[in-house]
Amino acid sequence: MKRGRLATLSCLSAAHCALCALCLSCAPATPTEAEPGESDTLDLERMIRQKRYAPYEPSELFHDGAVMRHPPEGTVPNDRVTGDPGLTRGVAGGAYVAHIPVPVTLELIRYGQGRFEIFCAACHGIAGDGESEVARNMTQRRPPSLVDARVQAFPPGRIYQTIVEGYGLMRSYEPQIPLRERWAIVAYVKALGRSRAAALDALPQPLQERARKELP
Repeated sequence: MKRGRLATLSCLSAAHCALCALCLSCAPATPTEAEPGESDTLDLERMIRQKRYAPYEPSELFHDGAVMRHPPEGTVPNDRVTGDPGLTRGVAGGAYVAHIPVPVTLELIRYGQGRFEIFCAACHGIAGDGESEVARNMTQRRPPSLVDARVQAFPPGRIYQTIVEGYGLMRSYEPQIPLRERWAIVAYVKALGRSRAAALDALPQPLQERARKELP
């Protein structure tokens, strides 16, 4: 008998709890006021929606009425290399420099070869002749051969400036290749051209002997 009464009370208690839960879920929620600044703190996109000026928009904050400000006079970007424009840009007196403005050594040329094979060979070919997988798939305009007589006739400053500014479909490599590395690549490109056009009797005697042994 006791066991039956306990079971009945349990069922009534469970039904009472279910009814209370249903009433609570149907009751209208009472809005609570947020603390000052709380809504802004919780809003993760408030920086996107904040009041701000758009570029070139007029502004009453400055005497000239422009929101965009000029850098202080005499300042330059912290990544700009200043100095002789012939060295930094490959141009001096309005003309491309005719000579590489850094000491050209065998070490520099070898270093330029490594940089060339990383940055240039994918398009211009490992031999600089414009034969590469990338070139074969560029139907609009193939990368030129850098050992061609026309390109080899370019002054070093022009080749250097092409690295800095890009040309045609080639983008600028200024952010990726520092100044010294650019001139090393220019030196190697010039060396590639000379290696294609050098007469055997123009080589030093030890190299002539080596060439005769290795060339068919």
